Amino acid sequence: MHAWTTRLRDEHFPPERNHLEAHVTLFHALPPSCEAELSDFIAKLVRDNAPAPARLEGVMSLGGGTALRLSSPAMLTLRDAIADHFHGSLTPQDEHRPRLHVTVQNKVSAKEAKALQALLAPQIEARDFAFKGFALHRYRGGPWEFAKDWSFRG
Repeated sequence: MHAWTTRLRDEHFPPERNHLEAHVTLFHALPPSCEAELSDFIAKLVRDNAPAPARLEGVMSLGGGTALRLSSPAMLTLRDAIADHFHGSLTPQDEHRPRLHVTVQNKVSAKEAKALQALLAPQIEARDFAFKGFALHRYRGGPWEFAKDWSFRG
C-alpha cells in the first residue's frame, strides 16, 4: 500500500512541495523538547501492540487537494494514548483527533482537485491493510528530516 500511495503522490503532488513519501500525519508539531520522551513512549507502544488494522475507504476532498480516506480505530486509539501522554504540550491543531488520510495532491486549485477526485474515484477500491508502525520526521523549513521509525512487534 505504501509504494502505491507514494506513486500516486509522486504523480499528482506539486513537485516543488513534495518532500516526503506517502504518509498519514497523526501530529503536526510536537515540541522538539519532547523527542526523547516520545521515542521512549512509542517504543513501548510498538512493543505492546500488533500492526494496527485499517481500511482504505475511498477518495477524500481537501478543498485544494485530494486524499485517500482511511479508517483505523486501532491507530486512533494509539494516537489518543500519545496525545494523552503529551497533554499540555500539544498545539491546538494536534489536540483534535485527525481524519486519517494520505494526501496525494495539495495546494492546487479546487478545479484541479475535483478533476483528480473524479479520475481516481472509480479506480480506488476499498481494501483492508495494516499500519506497520510509526515514523518521526523533523520539519526543516520545507524539506523534512527523517528521525526514526518503529515497527509494531506485539
